[in-house]
Amino acid sequence: MVVAGYRLRVLALALAGAGLAASSARAADRLPGEVFRDCDACDEMVVVPAGDFVMGSRGKASESPPHKVTLKKPFAIGRREVTFAEWDRCVAAGGCGYSPPDQGWGRGDRPAINLGWDDANQYIAWLSKQTGKTYRLPSEAEWEYAARAGTTTPFWWGKEAGKGHAQCADCGDKTPGTAPAGSFRPNGFGLYDTAGNAAEWVEDCWNPSFAGAPTDGAAWTTGDCSLRVLRGGSFLDKSAAVGSAARFRYDYDVRYYANGFRVARDIK
Repeated sequence: MVVAGYRLRVLALALAGAGLAASSARAADRLPGEVFRDCDACDEMVVVPAGDFVMGSRGKASESPPHKVTLKKPFAIGRREVTFAEWDRCVAAGGCGYSPPDQGWGRGDRPAINLGWDDANQYIAWLSKQTGKTYRLPSEAEWEYAARAGTTTPFWWGKEAGKGHAQCADCGDKTPGTAPAGSFRPNGFGLYDTAGNAAEWVEDCWNPSFAGAPTDGAAWTTGDCSLRVLRGGSFLDKSAAVGSAARFRYDYDVRYYANGFRVARDIK
């Protein structure tokens, strides 16, 4: 009986090891369009395929010149902006040192706001430690590629902003402030709120135009790095400022009530 019990324990350990190996293999072979979480309470991610696109527009000097960017590898990006529920877990765990106000609009599944670029990176460091995966902010090029989801129009849903597509100052919803993350239809890659709701920090330093910008999807780490780029516009902005090419900048340490972020990570 002792020998039989030993053999059963060995078999159980072998099966457990095989399960872990299979799980690791699945994680390494994630396919474009796959939705996953690295833990039960982690940010929901989606795998974005490799590809190329024309970044920017001719509408504003800061969005010019339009230029081709090629992303040779797929990557994962958060389907939603990081929510207060996710941020508050980081605070409760001691990973984030700041509890931002919610302006009276509520916490839970609303996007975490009043956060600076440094705050976003503190959350990312905590999430990376919790999961054993290397999370980061998306590059500006990755963000626009994911936001466009294969489209070339000013908004991923078409040429005109219309009503009911996003949370912005003239997008149809008169409710003040942010909307719960995922309140509107997702784009073709499955991302929510890439237009409006909270403006989103990305990794890049600020440059006043795209002259000399990277063409491989990498973050632009030269320029004025005391300023960092935000994409997507916010609930405060009119629709003209929440298109796929719209870009802004703030001092990296400013905590503003329209600013939040979403996370990204490499797929290996």
